[in-house]
Amino acid sequence: MIHALSALARPLLLALEPETAHRLAIEALLRLPLPRPRADDPLLAVDAFGLRFPNPVGMAAGFDKNAEVADAVLRLGFGFAEVGSVTPKPQPGNPPPRLFRFADAGAVINRFGFNSAGHAYAHRRLAERRMPGGIVGVNLGANKDAADRSADFVSGIATFADVASYFVVNVSSPNTPGLRDLQQHDALDDLVARALEARDRAAVGRHPVPVLLKIAPDLTQGELDSIIRVARARHVDGMIVSNTTVSRPADFAQRAQGGEAGGLSGRPLFAKATQMLAQTYQRVEGQFPLVGVGGIEDAETAYAKIEAGASLVQLYTALVFKGLGLVDDIKRGLVTRLRREGYNALSEAVGSEAGAWACGKVEATSAR
Repeated sequence: MIHALSALARPLLLALEPETAHRLAIEALLRLPLPRPRADDPLLAVDAFGLRFPNPVGMAAGFDKNAEVADAVLRLGFGFAEVGSVTPKPQPGNPPPRLFRFADAGAVINRFGFNSAGHAYAHRRLAERRMPGGIVGVNLGANKDAADRSADFVSGIATFADVASYFVVNVSSPNTPGLRDLQQHDALDDLVARALEARDRAAVGRHPVPVLLKIAPDLTQGELDSIIRVARARHVDGMIVSNTTVSRPADFAQRAQGGEAGGLSGRPLFAKATQMLAQTYQRVEGQFPLVGVGGIEDAETAYAKIEAGASLVQLYTALVFKGLGLVDDIKRGLVTRLRREGYNALSEAVGSEAGAWACGKVEATSAR
């Protein structure tokens, strides 16, 4: 039913202004009586950050910004959902237009700027969830006008500690001026220390909520080394690689709206994000798991992320162009590939081609 409805709705949604289409998709998920998904093949189960994921395919942050449809996302077959980015105070984000689709390239440019209904609203929505269990992460952001942006992340951890399966400290969005400066060594070290202290304070009497760090794909090798030194020294629980990119393929200069400011996601990001994922995997040396994001559009690209070092993967942009049936297609394709390669668990495939990807020797499978 879900696949049929998605196939019918997709041409209509693509004909609408992008933000209008996004809002209609959220409204539909709020109202549709979605059945529970079928049980996943045990081969897809993943243990990471102290959590048991039924499958490795997650909805990336950006779709459910205000935690309105987390249960519906899980019912679509995702192994986990990530809401946000959520800021402490409500803010409108950047003025529209701020979302641009490039269907032939399987790509999107956005410059939302952390449009958010705020902590209180998102917390209420998560506290009212009707579907018990299920892994729902909370992606935290900072208000544009915050005098102390690290304090905004600390506030988020204190606010959502009772409803979050994991936290993401998002210092990698390109659409809030100065936010990526928090990836610099001293600022990041201070932020991560404060975030983990807040997590531990909130964990009195219960298991600490994992804290993950989300990084940009536009880092230099030196910057990546610095970030990973902080992450390892402070013992973060994991990293997400990566956010959107401010770089552009050469052909985008000739496209209508191709020069719009913002973060580029989708197919053109795949090779860059996957190479950085592999380089991160090599530097982390198994201290914590990684989540691979950027350009996943089928089972082949999802599997490439796993080979490059991801224990889990996330997608969003490809759903805009391929519809909700993509989730099951990816899961089926992963099972087929894992069995063909003779693996008994997905974890056995993680990082199996990291060396090749890190050197840029593996051709981008999505650039066909």
